[in-house]
Amino acid sequence: MDLFTREDERRLNNLTLLVYILQGISLFTGLPMVVAVIINYLKRDDCRGTLYESHFDWQIRTFWFCLLGSVLGYALLWLFVGLAIWGLIWLWGLYRVLRGILALNDGKALPH
Repeated sequence: MDLFTREDERRLNNLTLLVYILQGISLFTGLPMVVAVIINYLKRDDCRGTLYESHFDWQIRTFWFCLLGSVLGYALLWLFVGLAIWGLIWLWGLYRVLRGILALNDGKALPH
């Protein structure tokens, strides 16, 4: 973005919060996480060079690791380890969403 206005910042803040909300809902339903990551990829260029870039990267990594953990958990259901993996991935996803929302609320970037 050449000129980053207060309106641009408000818009990116709202969009970032929306993605966290969708990810939080996904912990119970699954599907909104796909919508959230699509938003991340479509709007990624808009947040380059801002603190929101770290949030988008955080959200994208959350999606991919949750997907990987879910698939791994499903594959290992027959060993009865899958449910434990799903539980751990759920807790990890909850942590990522809450940590992201708190950092966003404080106006802080997240680590890469």
